[in-house]
Amino acid sequence: MRRRALGQHFLRDAGIARSIVDLLAPTPADLVVEIGPGQGALTAELSRRAGRVVALEVDRALSARLRVALPAVEVLDVDARAWDWSSLARPAGGGALVVGNLPYSVGTNILVALARAPQAIDRIVVMLQREVAERVAAAPGGKTYGSLSVHVQLRWRVELAMRVPPGAFRPPPKVESAVLRLTPLPAPPVELADEPRFEAVVRAAFAQRRKTLVNALAKGLGLPVGAAREAAASAGVDPGRRAETLDIREFAEVARRL
Repeated sequence: MRRRALGQHFLRDAGIARSIVDLLAPTPADLVVEIGPGQGALTAELSRRAGRVVALEVDRALSARLRVALPAVEVLDVDARAWDWSSLARPAGGGALVVGNLPYSVGTNILVALARAPQAIDRIVVMLQREVAERVAAAPGGKTYGSLSVHVQLRWRVELAMRVPPGAFRPPPKVESAVLRLTPLPAPPVELADEPRFEAVVRAAFAQRRKTLVNALAKGLGLPVGAAREAAASAGVDPGRRAETLDIREFAEVARRL
């Protein structure tokens, strides 16, 4: 039985499930953590190919069924948003991989939590609502580029790998889905002396998208317009630009000047 409060749409297309696992490319040496296994469409394929599979499921009825159907899989009654992703331990000679069909309602929150642990995760393959996935993968200059793009791309190479139609799920959602593959960058594109300040600047800049960068920063950070203008200009950024035109390096320089 599907629980509406959890926003459950179960993947039923075996071909798409295999394609998602192919993107993850687990080996017998790897640990795989699956988020929201649901009825086990991905889990069964993962258990055949990975060395160890840990599944995180908040629906206890589903987790109980999964333990019976796939006894080799370690099923935990855990909310992925509260999981300590930085504590993942790689098996000897293998990697730590994360995969999941993320619930639309909390998918962004889970992805943000994952993005903070590049030192512990070797690869992430997740399915999200298509519009959210496109925001994560967006490059500067477009309307889909935003704070989520910057936050994830600070530490990860992001690939929009495939789109998934509503008919691949039971029941079909009203929107399309898309699959992202994330690989940790060897190093962030910029060094951040003060990451909370950087994040605050990015949030403020995108909170008022229609305003110029200077006006958005002044409003969002409670600064005099003159101070925001001086910081942008000293960073080599035209104060009249809008947030969606700045890349990560430019945001970092503005934050440093502030």
